[in-house]
Amino acid sequence: MRQWLLVALMLLPGFAEDKLNSGDTAWMIVATAFVMLMTPAGLALFYGGMTRAKNVLNTYMMVFIAYVIGSIVWVLWGYSLAFSGDGAIIGNLDKLFLKGVTTKSLSGTYPEFVFIAFQGTFAAITLAIASGSVIERMKFSTWVIFSILWVTFVYVPITHMVWGGGFLYNDGALDFAGGTVVHMNGGLAGLILALMVGKRRGYPKEAMHPSSVILTALGAAILWFGWFGFNAGSEFAADGVAGSALLMTNFAAAIGALTWVVIEWIVYKKPTLLGAATGAVAGLVAITPAAGFVDVLGALVIGIGGSVFGFIGVAWLKKVFKYDDSLDAFGVHFLAGLWGALATGVFALRELAWDGSPLKDHGDRTAQMLVQVESVIVTMLFTAVVTAIVYLVASLLTGGGRVDEETEVMGLDEAIHGERGFNL
Repeated sequence: MRQWLLVALMLLPGFAEDKLNSGDTAWMIVATAFVMLMTPAGLALFYGGMTRAKNVLNTYMMVFIAYVIGSIVWVLWGYSLAFSGDGAIIGNLDKLFLKGVTTKSLSGTYPEFVFIAFQGTFAAITLAIASGSVIERMKFSTWVIFSILWVTFVYVPITHMVWGGGFLYNDGALDFAGGTVVHMNGGLAGLILALMVGKRRGYPKEAMHPSSVILTALGAAILWFGWFGFNAGSEFAADGVAGSALLMTNFAAAIGALTWVVIEWIVYKKPTLLGAATGAVAGLVAITPAAGFVDVLGALVIGIGGSVFGFIGVAWLKKVFKYDDSLDAFGVHFLAGLWGALATGVFALRELAWDGSPLKDHGDRTAQMLVQVESVIVTMLFTAVVTAIVYLVASLLTGGGRVDEETEVMGLDEAIHGERGFNL
């Protein structure tokens, strides 16, 4: 009798619909606040401390304005194009200006408004990551125009393809919190910008010392804190997987920091605070696509690998290929993100994989690895080509994307903003 009653209840309209869960809602609001802190505080300080004193304010301003512009574009049309419709590459404008979204609209078990806010913080930090490759020589006006266009034409399509119902999502690509969408995307965009804007005056012969390693370390600590919301929040529920993602995130960051310090100690005979901070971020980047899919062993290997590949990018690739990636966005974010995205296919547990992935549905790890390779290749090609086009357009609209020699020598803080980061 009870079984028949349960069946009858399930057939009632609305019985099977998602219901608001106050625990999930509270967690997602907190996670959103955590991730917000990562950009205008964490990343801004992390980047600002590595910049020369005459450009520290401009560096902070580029990251800060990235959060501002990313948030605006996301709400007005980015969210709709990323998460509405079922196009292979891009969504539609059904939710332009958040049309139809009300206080009763749900995303799973929490308000859709919270989902929009959470995803908007991801758009903003991805854009901000790219700024680290071109600080100290890019026009602020060009950066503003570039930011609007890049979020629209690069970030949004990648997000739709991987998370919003596009073809990579349907193929079963695993990216728990943004290995391809955020870190590969932002890191490669930074490299493309660095190559197109050109090297800083005096690079690499002139010494370019960080203004404050302490600020960078503080920024790394804030990033580490915010990353708990970044990764654990990407479970979209207050449950066991979120708890596991949080622990694996912390573990991989710690392993990444220690690995970088050990490598420095062996290679340069001196362990540095800058290296420890950078290694922690590399570990965080690497675990991002895998955080909710792996156990401790997976997090251990992924954290070590993220730091190793990040170190290779920072200490070797730049010297060999002589590109000026000012704050190593490509080395730390792209390379560690690439490693993490591929390693996810190796270490993801079948029982934790997303429904629709080859690993979950068929237990086929080879097929899953092929999907992971597909996702990184698509991200690389799409980001590289469209970023180059977007920069050319922004550069044309602002009379060239690079500051003049006098501004670069004086420093962008006073020349562009009329302020100083440090009045010593």
